[in-house]
Amino acid sequence: MLAIIAPIALSEIYISRGPNGERMISDRPPHSTGNLKLVMKRDSIRGAGHILANRPVETGGVTKYRAYINGASSRFNVDPALVEAVIQAESGFNPNAVSKKGATGLMQLMLPTAQQYDVVDRFNPRQNIYAGVEHLSGLMKRYNGQIHLVLAAYNAGSTAVERYHGVPPFPETKRYITKVMQYRTQYRQSRYGASD
Repeated sequence: MLAIIAPIALSEIYISRGPNGERMISDRPPHSTGNLKLVMKRDSIRGAGHILANRPVETGGVTKYRAYINGASSRFNVDPALVEAVIQAESGFNPNAVSKKGATGLMQLMLPTAQQYDVVDRFNPRQNIYAGVEHLSGLMKRYNGQIHLVLAAYNAGSTAVERYHGVPPFPETKRYITKVMQYRTQYRQSRYGASD
């Protein structure tokens, strides 16, 4: 992996979008007759993570896990479109996703959070979704329904939100909130034909 990244870091970087919205990175521009569309050209890979991580809205995963999402949302009184948006931002509806920090599954549960909600298998979609939605519900109560604080705490932890008396000044957290809110609007339109 290092042998591949090191030469790329020293040359021009091309970030392209595929036909399904996936982002790809290369040291060569996309072929004019191919199905990739150039998103941007950069001199370095540094700071490009947020571009590559901006996933298209996933529809197949929503359908596959909608019964769990609806059940958990109903039980814990959380907007199902918000749950779908969080899952989209966290894992792109990949139940086997694992982050560098060890967050796991659809809603990217850290081990202490999973243990707090008695999750036995973080890769189990039902357990993961129910625990993640229960966690969101707890954050909703803690922050009086202020979604930007709820999302900041989900992403950066409640300790960071308390320390900064609001959304922490972390670029990743700010991008996360924006991304989830955009996804939520799209999922609300898909579910209800309305954005609010």
